[in-house]
Amino acid sequence: MMPPELQPRSFHPHISSSVSAPSFSSFNNGAPFSPDPNPNSNFNNAASSSRSLKNSRFSPSSFAHNSRIAIALLPCAAFLLDLGGTPVVATLTLCLMIAYIIDSLNFKSGSFFGVWFSLIAAQIAFFFSSSLMLTFNSVPLGLLAAFLCAETNFLIGVWASLQFKWIQIENPSIVLALERLLFASVPFAASTLFTWATISAVGMNNASYYLMAFNCIFYWLYAIPRVSSFKAKQEVKYHGGEVPDDNLILSPLESCFHTLNLLFFPLLFHIASHYSVIFSSAASVCDLLLLFFIPFLFQLYASTRGALWWVTKNAHQLHSIRVVNGAVALVVVVICLEIRVIFHSFGRYIQVPPPLNYLLVTTTMLGGAAGAGAYALGMISDAFSSLAFTALAVVVSAAGAIVVGFPIVFIPLPSVAGFYLARFFTKKSLTSYLAFTVLGSLTVTWFVLHNFWDLNIWLAGMSLKYFCKLIVVNVVLAMAVPGLALLPSKLHFLAEVVLISHALLLCYIENRFFNYSSIYYYGLEEDVMYPSYMVILTTFLGLALVRRLLVDHRIGPKAVWILTCLYSSKLAMLFISSKSVVWASSVLLLAVSPPLLLYKDKSRTASKMMKAWQGYMHAGVVALSVWFCRETIFEALQWWNGRPPSDGLLLGFCIVLTGLASVPIVALHFSHVLSAKRCLVLVVATGLLFILMQPPIPLSWTYRSDLIKAARQSADDISIYGFVAAKPTWPSWLLIVAILLTLAAVTSIIPIKYVVEFRAFYSIALGIALGVYISAEYFLQAAVLHALIVVTMVCASVFVVFTHFPSASSTKLLPWVFALLVALFPVTYLLEGQVRMKTILGDNGIGDMGEEDRKLTTLLAVEGARTSLLGLYAAIFMLIALEIKFELASLMREKAFERGGMRHNQSSQSSSASFPPRMRFMQQRRASTVPTFTIKRMAAEGAWMPAVGNVATVMCFAICLILNVNLTGGSNQAIFFLAPILLLLNQDSDFVAGFGDKQRYFPVSVAISAYLVLTAIYSIWEDVWHGNAGWGLEIGGPDWFFAVKNLALLILTFPSHILFNRFVWSYTKHTDSTPLLTLPLNLPSVIITDVIKVKVLGLLGIIYSLAQYIISRQQYISGLKYI
Repeated sequence: MMPPELQPRSFHPHISSSVSAPSFSSFNNGAPFSPDPNPNSNFNNAASSSRSLKNSRFSPSSFAHNSRIAIALLPCAAFLLDLGGTPVVATLTLCLMIAYIIDSLNFKSGSFFGVWFSLIAAQIAFFFSSSLMLTFNSVPLGLLAAFLCAETNFLIGVWASLQFKWIQIENPSIVLALERLLFASVPFAASTLFTWATISAVGMNNASYYLMAFNCIFYWLYAIPRVSSFKAKQEVKYHGGEVPDDNLILSPLESCFHTLNLLFFPLLFHIASHYSVIFSSAASVCDLLLLFFIPFLFQLYASTRGALWWVTKNAHQLHSIRVVNGAVALVVVVICLEIRVIFHSFGRYIQVPPPLNYLLVTTTMLGGAAGAGAYALGMISDAFSSLAFTALAVVVSAAGAIVVGFPIVFIPLPSVAGFYLARFFTKKSLTSYLAFTVLGSLTVTWFVLHNFWDLNIWLAGMSLKYFCKLIVVNVVLAMAVPGLALLPSKLHFLAEVVLISHALLLCYIENRFFNYSSIYYYGLEEDVMYPSYMVILTTFLGLALVRRLLVDHRIGPKAVWILTCLYSSKLAMLFISSKSVVWASSVLLLAVSPPLLLYKDKSRTASKMMKAWQGYMHAGVVALSVWFCRETIFEALQWWNGRPPSDGLLLGFCIVLTGLASVPIVALHFSHVLSAKRCLVLVVATGLLFILMQPPIPLSWTYRSDLIKAARQSADDISIYGFVAAKPTWPSWLLIVAILLTLAAVTSIIPIKYVVEFRAFYSIALGIALGVYISAEYFLQAAVLHALIVVTMVCASVFVVFTHFPSASSTKLLPWVFALLVALFPVTYLLEGQVRMKTILGDNGIGDMGEEDRKLTTLLAVEGARTSLLGLYAAIFMLIALEIKFELASLMREKAFERGGMRHNQSSQSSSASFPPRMRFMQQRRASTVPTFTIKRMAAEGAWMPAVGNVATVMCFAICLILNVNLTGGSNQAIFFLAPILLLLNQDSDFVAGFGDKQRYFPVSVAISAYLVLTAIYSIWEDVWHGNAGWGLEIGGPDWFFAVKNLALLILTFPSHILFNRFVWSYTKHTDSTPLLTLPLNLPSVIITDVIKVKVLGLLGIIYSLAQYIISRQQYISGLKYI
């Protein structure tokens, strides 16, 4: 059977014009469906007639094969990031953030090129950070590996390019080429990288077989013919619903290359890596044959889905190719498997002497493979073939039983089991399958008891006899599933129970084998590791089985939910080394996944969405499941940190995990409930704060368990990590409370916007919490300052909150609050030093050297505390300036909107026909909701805001300059980061008259120029009077020459700075030659000066002159265009 989208019209009773199905001959039981004896003519005619319509059939749409491409490229990207390390991850993250910002600005081409530049930058970082040459110890192999990584990175960029829909619309031919390039190139790169990763994990021994397996997987995903995502799907216009060749993604050339890669690349790789031992033994020769004929058999099976469409489209020819070549390949594969696997690894279980053992094993394997192949190709269709198939099954069963040593007396038992199995396949008889299950279970039980029951071996913490019981039960459950799945729908619960029981038993067995990896045999203990790939293999096989049964409607959604969670939980063993991680992750997945799995189809309609009580119930179950997993979380954090985590850290992770696990509930079923989103944000924020702050948890809150108690009572901590001085951590609770109060206010959980009392309570509580936290955390020894710091924080909090949400009387009181805040600044600053100095001087005066050292330490502490105070007040004044700037901008915007509404009120009725109704409604609504108090009364009573904002801005700038001198010694670069603070200045009638929005950049440029000039003069004076004091000053030596030269060079930079600052203030256009004439004056300052600040001024003068010339020129050109 071919994929549904590739089946011809005969498979569909009705095909609408929107359905897509390319035309390949399909087969049912090996017989062709096409009535045309020569279907090649139809294909050729369709292809030739469609080429002229290629452009008209292009249909811009989303890329339909994203999931198929993601299966290959996402693991490849993860592997490349692991190879590149932190530099690649950091580079890619930073560049993608820039691309995201550009995309959020709706700059289409910018975001596109941003993604490509991100990948290019990451690739450059990869080349410099990875050590491929050293890894492979070979330059050619290292270059090939580097080329492979670059090719994969390029393919990721191609895939990302297909997500931009504007490229589809503007460049349809490019999009089609990119899609074709992806499907043609991804299998080669992905199979190689997957093999590379597997070899890195498990070794090189079976590398060729890994490559063969990945080649088969990606051949199936990409080489099977697929319809392009960007072609109009109107196949009913073409010859009976058949799609022409050019509507497919791949052409015959790419399909041919895929086939050659499937057949020969693993073989050539094996020859290249084992060239010295290729013909050393029969097993080595069998490896060569298997690496060719297994992919060849897979190719023949894939031809039933159209994989050989490029060879011929004649159904009879394809059927002949499959039968003849498949028979030859099957014989070769079976014989090689006997030599390479059966007699090599399982020869001890063959109870028949040679040469009869070779005959019986060949009969069993070749007969079984021939029967399975014939049934898969649909050749069992009449009475004779059914009789032959049944006889073959009986013979194969008997031969297999004799091979494993089954008693001759009981040989009819497996023979009858084979008979009933064949009858089940030919007649679909459930009674026959029940008989096969019973007889097959007896056969398996005898084999296990006969070979393993008497061995006294302990493995995975249990005896071999107990393990044999588990294996027998597991095999019986697995054999019962196919028959139970065919029962009527009313009895499907039996299949569900058996499947869940089988999954539970498999999880238990793998958990024991993976986490209890030791074997004990007669006093000899040996470590045995259950391979990780077996966990992955059984997981994905189980998930594939569940999906198949769901598609066939054999099991219900609840069973799918439970089975998916059980199989997925096994993957946690690969990451967390805990003996209970499987069951903990199972419970957590069962709690988290119902909104995704149980309500998957119901969440589309409002009538069947999750109800409120169901949401609360699921959230409670999530919290309980996280509580159940606390020991696993504890072990994971202990493994990550290397020591037991604190109670606050553990509780924070539990809260974050609860919040994240509740995201599907809110996102899928309560996305319309704003309070649910707000509560979820608060829960996640609380957990993150607990993780970052790790506050002390009272003993009554801690969730003790035996595991956590044992970790807490370890006596090795002090001997290993040493004694750690205790630091009071209770202030962290205050910071957590302050941040949570702010989040609650921002999300309107606390209605401070509408209730003045809540507003006052919130601002005072926030100020007290922050003040006490800052006092206890940074000024613990200065007890006198605590009250002043708390009052300062309360004043700042009240000012900011009531400026953003003013009340009736706040506009009269806020200037006094700000005045109190400004007055507290010098008082607090001076008091910090005076109190400590008085304490020092009040002691015994000048003492011994130890006392002097203590006083010096205290003086240094005073300076550090004063620096911290300066930083605190700078942050407060910055916040106030930003808030006032925001409020003034909002006020001006609202007043302009009000004037605009008044002006266009009369013309709105005449233009209502052309104005969109929704926009008209929003405009009316916005005009009606503008508070009259904010616009009118604030304009009248809030005239103090510009002056207060300017004072706060100037004080913040001045404090930052002081901090720059204290911390960096007056860095030259700091002024370029500090001067933009002056952009917060506002126009007022008291301090900055005539200053408007047009002059907003003038303070920045003036501050930079003035700071550099003053610091340059100070540097010259300091170098002269403190650098080389001595004879040079007395007799007019080189120090005076140094001063005069650098002062002259400093003065040469003035014209450019003066002209540019005048231009920034007035934007008055000078002649074009004026800035250019002053530009050469800065060159001597850059080249000759000895003072770095003068050199910076010269460079700035050059930049200012060029900028002024370019801006003036642009203004002139714009004026000419306007004229």
